[in-house]
Amino acid sequence: MAAAAAAVAAASSSPFLGHTSFHARKTSVNRYRRNSDVGFSIKAIFWGPRKAAEPTKLDLSLGDFSLTESASEGDTTSFDKSRKLSVQVVSSISEVSADEWDACSLDAAGLDKFNPFLTHGFLSSLEDSGSAVKETGWLPQHIVARDESDKVLGVIPLYLKSHSYGEYVFDHSWADAYYSYGSRYYPKLQSCVPFTPVTGSRILIRNTNYRDQVFDILVSAMIALTIKFQVSSLHITFPSANEWGKLKEKGFLQRVGMQYHWKNHNYKSFDDFLMDMKQSKRKNIRQERKKISTQNLTMKRLRGYEIKAKHWDTFYKFYKNTTDNKWGSAYLTRDFFHNMASKMGDNVLLVVAEEGDELVAGALNLIGGDTLYGRLWGCLPEAYYPSLHFEACYYQAIEAAIEFNLDKVEAGAQGEHKIQRGYLPVPTYSCHFILDEGFRRVISDFLLRERAQLEHVMELLHESSPFKDNAA
Repeated sequence: MAAAAAAVAAASSSPFLGHTSFHARKTSVNRYRRNSDVGFSIKAIFWGPRKAAEPTKLDLSLGDFSLTESASEGDTTSFDKSRKLSVQVVSSISEVSADEWDACSLDAAGLDKFNPFLTHGFLSSLEDSGSAVKETGWLPQHIVARDESDKVLGVIPLYLKSHSYGEYVFDHSWADAYYSYGSRYYPKLQSCVPFTPVTGSRILIRNTNYRDQVFDILVSAMIALTIKFQVSSLHITFPSANEWGKLKEKGFLQRVGMQYHWKNHNYKSFDDFLMDMKQSKRKNIRQERKKISTQNLTMKRLRGYEIKAKHWDTFYKFYKNTTDNKWGSAYLTRDFFHNMASKMGDNVLLVVAEEGDELVAGALNLIGGDTLYGRLWGCLPEAYYPSLHFEACYYQAIEAAIEFNLDKVEAGAQGEHKIQRGYLPVPTYSCHFILDEGFRRVISDFLLRERAQLEHVMELLHESSPFKDNAA
């Protein structure tokens, strides 16, 4: 235990590591009667920062489970006649039909909270394009639960990872600590939407009388997989707040992060929104927006069929320019944008800036049930247009959300500059199941201290809100 604490402390630059212990509640993988055991183990998966090696051949069954009949009334769905549940791992989302995956995704959130990133179309685009695959360190290990009629009752997007890139919940210091301690952190299991820091359900379940039981079985299956693979850990990043709370009861450590979101208070226009701002902030935004026309730039919002192949080819160049400047490598391939657009249709909104007939910048957004999700931005290499980033990513998104009567805009990770443009800090969540007891205690203590500091920072940021005191 002392060695683990010393390793974490040495690896992390955080000033608030300590030694408070965490007594994780033990989750039994035999909570429900099972007719077969998980019949495999893993000696090695892959090693190295980005490149994956060939995995050991596996029996992909996670067992058969018995369901208890529910006494709930008013639900006549045929799924409730089921009594058995078979859980297995699939190595590609293509092994699950789009209709059945999307039925789970939609039921998990509800139509009003529809999340486009959890659809079969988006996730399959990542795999089909070679963006989130074994060769890039994202080996799909999705968990699927079917009844005896082969109907899918629940799914979990899950990946076996050889690195921590593309996650936006940072655990590199944890990996360093494991190495210092003489243990191996990678591979690890990760439930998330690759390269996408967007909150949403991660355990996607059909709305039946067995919903709570299926949830518990799927969580137990994830834990069982973690144990059988003998990987260091299982991480669930950007889950819903409800899932975050439930997973604490299953022995997961809780972590809190922060993003900046814009809230629509029934605004009828952009000017209506500006009237809620303090005068100095309102003036600054108007000045920034005026710079667009003075640079002979034209802004357009393109949706669905309006976005042509040439737009995606050019946007990919913008994306590559951004990643070359920021990260050094691009996570997404050119094919991803074409595949995703063909599958997502009107859920895609591309904001573009034109100078004459030339496309000079763009911002990719996806439209959900009540949210506009800002994702990626880019412009021509070595081009500089003052305030264009703010216009394309923030102000155009606000105008679109008002036009579509959406509740909020999620503008992605990081960026305190968003506050003065109407995007205020909100908490985000992640859950972590650490197999090593000593590390689990130390990381638990770190997370408690990190959370206290984050809550203090969020309080200070809210005090610098650009809105009037009496604004909604």
